[in-house]
Amino acid sequence: MSAFKIKKGDKVVVLAGRDKGKRGEVIEIRPKEHRALVRGVNMVRRHQRQSASQEGGIISKEGPIDLSNLAIEDPKDGKPSRVGFKVLEDGKKVRIAKRSGEQIPEKN
Repeated sequence: MSAFKIKKGDKVVVLAGRDKGKRGEVIEIRPKEHRALVRGVNMVRRHQRQSASQEGGIISKEGPIDLSNLAIEDPKDGKPSRVGFKVLEDGKKVRIAKRSGEQIPEKN
């Protein structure tokens, strides 16, 4: 399976669905499902049974959203952009935003 162009910690824009236009940070990537969890996007309500550590009730949490419905936020102007790759002079491979050519900062 090839590596995904969207990684944990990236700022993304939702392209399709009920949350179209919303922005958020990627919390988790699920490669086998081809989905991601984005903070504040695709909120779902779940019934939670009470336990010793957590109280019960109806809680809201993020649901997974398909990677095809997400685009990286351009570091320059914040608009959605496709992702490309570029090899620097020192041989390091980095991700770039196709829209502006800006390098996408790594969140390590």
